[in-house]
Amino acid sequence: MTDVVTERRGVPVLVCGEDGARISGVQDALDVIGSAYQRAEVVAVPVGRLDERFFALRSGLAGEILQKFANYRIRLAVVGDVSAYTTASTAFRDLVRECNRGDRTWFVDDLEALDAHLG
Repeated sequence: MTDVVTERRGVPVLVCGEDGARISGVQDALDVIGSAYQRAEVVAVPVGRLDERFFALRSGLAGEILQKFANYRIRLAVVGDVSAYTTASTAFRDLVRECNRGDRTWFVDDLEALDAHLG
């Protein structure tokens, strides 16, 4: 599946395909933001598209990427199972919990769970 803009609960969402380019740095995130800009309010990125460093908060990659999405006012949904990362890292588990309480970034199991945040 390629990246495609679709409407979910009345909100335009750029749903990124599993087979797309890996998001390994800030420029990769900006490329995705550029694809969504003025076309979508939310970007749904599969867990598998994110570099492993994203899940190691000490690397700073997650913070940089989340900040870029916030700066461009594009909401981010990380879609897929992150339980291995939340089990391994209390800090990452706390990040997921805090993000899911807000309205800018979510970690969801699937697109149907994203719909719950949108509706």
